[in-house]
Amino acid sequence: MNLIITCPRHLEPDTEDELKDILEEFGDTDLKVTITSMSGILTAETKLDPVEVVRKMKEMLLDEPWSIRYCKRVIPIQKVIESNIDEIEKTVDELSNQISEEETYRISIEKRNSDLSSKEIITKIADKIKNKVSLEFPDKILLIEILGSKTGVSILKKSDILSTEKTKRSMSE
Repeated sequence: MNLIITCPRHLEPDTEDELKDILEEFGDTDLKVTITSMSGILTAETKLDPVEVVRKMKEMLLDEPWSIRYCKRVIPIQKVIESNIDEIEKTVDELSNQISEEETYRISIEKRNSDLSSKEIITKIADKIKNKVSLEFPDKILLIEILGSKTGVSILKKSDILSTEKTKRSMSE
């Protein structure tokens, strides 16, 4: 998986169709979408750059707000690992070079079907990264998405995550 998609409950099949249509339009005819056992959550594996997919979906939304109806959030994932604290720590260590020295960061953890301790994860990771923390306006977000036995890790700018509702709301302001 290199994308996590959230949608309204019980609309997963419609979201899957919508996502396949959109990504086919972007040039990925081989998209693999999985409806997870968690209500309102799908994962996808695209051959396209996931951050680029989010950027194009944002443009699409700004041009035609009605074109995306079911996808609520689309989150690019850089690396998928087993859900355990040591693996997460090791992966963050590998990816943390994407945060340059002068950039601030925030750790965001989304847990579903997991009893891993967010506090323990944050403590282990924060010790490794020497940059300043900014909870309000970080330059980068260290995102840890725990979905049961699998965890997706990404280091992203806030603009790399698509929230269709926020994007639509910003258009009406």
